Amino acid sequence: MKNKGCYLLVLFLEREKELQIGKLGKFTFKRGFYCYTGSALNNLQARIDRHLKKSKKLHWHIDYLLSEGEVIRVIAVEITEKIECRLNQSVAKIADAVPVRKFGSSDCSCFSHLHYFEQNPLSQLEVIPSHFKNPPSSPP
Repeated sequence: MKNKGCYLLVLFLEREKELQIGKLGKFTFKRGFYCYTGSALNNLQARIDRHLKKSKKLHWHIDYLLSEGEVIRVIAVEITEKIECRLNQSVAKIADAVPVRKFGSSDCSCFSHLHYFEQNPLSQLEVIPSHFKNPPSSPP
């Protein structure tokens, strides 16, 4: 995997859970599926590996939810430009997507970078990255 890109973390929460999300406040997360949109413009694989670790310091909003949910898929988009918000907008357009207010979007103007789905959204999420691939570089 390249060093730069964006990703979708798809996770499943087995039962409803109330969690304190850092300074953001308390949230009640329903049982179901969640898709988080993130980016790493320095080391994509290291960021994904960190998210997948069970034991870690809780730093980002998603860390709090990951401590309770199970990641069922990571969808990475290897790209050099910052497209995290555009990728997130594609997730938001899925019919059953319900945004979680201000989650993961404190450094941009998006309403949220976390979406809830009652039913498994994988088949719809897996096609999104094809719209964001870097064009092939031209030979020198």
